[in-house]
Amino acid sequence: MPVEEDHSLRALGLDEAPRTHPLLYPGAWPRESGLLDGHRLLPLDRLVYEDRVPVLAVGSNACPGQLRHKMAESGIITALPMVRARVTGVGIGVSAHVSRMGYVSHSPVAAPGAVRELFVLWLDARQVAVIDASEGVPRPDGNFRRAWLPAPDVRIELADGSVLPGAYAYVNRHGVLHDGAGAPRAHPGQRPLLTDLLANVPGMRELFGASPEEFCARARADRGLCARGTRLFAEQKMVTVCGLERYVGSQQ
Repeated sequence: MPVEEDHSLRALGLDEAPRTHPLLYPGAWPRESGLLDGHRLLPLDRLVYEDRVPVLAVGSNACPGQLRHKMAESGIITALPMVRARVTGVGIGVSAHVSRMGYVSHSPVAAPGAVRELFVLWLDARQVAVIDASEGVPRPDGNFRRAWLPAPDVRIELADGSVLPGAYAYVNRHGVLHDGAGAPRAHPGQRPLLTDLLANVPGMRELFGASPEEFCARARADRGLCARGTRLFAEQKMVTVCGLERYVGSQQ
């Protein structure tokens, strides 16, 4: 008899959550589309869910382990479709804030003509509320705002060739870090990013220590310290706009 395929997140290497292991941020992304159902990632029977809300994931929201962690905290057990898409017009920058989870996260930036593979999450109303809360959307001092990115400004093409009319994304309230010439900086990965920030940003070592491990430990232990790190980015004139701010407040 054929051996049944193991669809568990652990077997697929997708079970670790950056919320508990910050240096793994953004976490492991699936290779293919799938239905996140508890501790498993199952095959999908379709790519579009008309009764759900499409949300573009550019960071740890594309990590099944992270999504499972967020949903479990709120007691949400409903399945969540994750659809791989070819996206034109959106890049991945560096959030201009220090997360209380212990990392400096991805943030979407306008990137006209640029193409990359990202995931569209199809969320029901309760799942949207969970992700909104995790991104700080309901709070006036939250780190992100949800924005509708419409076609044709952003092209989201699925594996069957269909193109979505748009999707939501989370735009950073603080802006993003720039590359020294004013353009949004690309995110190189958590460890190299923190190593660079600690070595080259005046005042960063005094706040967060000498190593990425120490940065994560200090940030996770002190919300006020995260706020000071966020202010330091602005004080050092490291921040620019992401280019997607004009979509904030727009709806599907």
